[in-house]
Amino acid sequence: MARHEPLDAIILNAPQGDSGRTPLLLTVEHATNFVPPDLNNLGLSVDLVQDHVAWDIGALEVAKGMALALGAALVAAPASRLLIDPNRDLNAHDLIPETAEGLPVPGNLRLSDEERAARIAAYHAPFHAGVEKTLCAHPDIVAIVSIHSFTPQLFGQKRPWHAGILYDADTRMADTIFNYLKADPNIVVGRNQPYAPTQGVFYSMDRHAAGRAVVMLEVRNDLIKHKQGQERWSKLLAGATAAALKGLAA
Repeated sequence: MARHEPLDAIILNAPQGDSGRTPLLLTVEHATNFVPPDLNNLGLSVDLVQDHVAWDIGALEVAKGMALALGAALVAAPASRLLIDPNRDLNAHDLIPETAEGLPVPGNLRLSDEERAARIAAYHAPFHAGVEKTLCAHPDIVAIVSIHSFTPQLFGQKRPWHAGILYDADTRMADTIFNYLKADPNIVVGRNQPYAPTQGVFYSMDRHAAGRAVVMLEVRNDLIKHKQGQERWSKLLAGATAAALKGLAA
């Protein structure tokens, strides 16, 4: 069994500016593509581990821009979702993915219970502990927004959306953010696209909501691969989130 040193969550505390701090937590569950060197990229090519199967390209940079603009706290997971997905229930079939877009992930096949437990302890639990620590430190937080990105095409199917708003029964943030983005005729926005909570992707929000308003925001990753796109979408999503927070306070 490989040795897994626990990786603490990346925590960026809310900046204290002239406008104070926004009672908001941003999370990025798939922030990096880090795989420990001794795991040899889990048997995958370097190119594949650089691709979206390993992480949400551009999501962390967008979230950082939003955190700065809004004065919000940010918690991000430090390891690749190929090791273990912190946005999945511990009993989920894809907690430790055995395939990546149809290709086998050799380093994830036939894992022992001991190895699974080690990965949970090293990469899954610390992220959620970071979220809990931040929420305890800022008990006034009223909303959690999770930032993700998605590939323009999956299994040969093109995805027409520029952004997706994912939500379950709680629509307090989702409706306002959807309408804010939809007001721009050049932006194609999907409701519960390209994924939906019924697919098990809402785990982090369900786990930490505790009455807070929650929503997941997905941006197509070709739009945020570079700095210019990251800055544009940080500004857009910060504006949309600020409008939603204002609605919560009304």
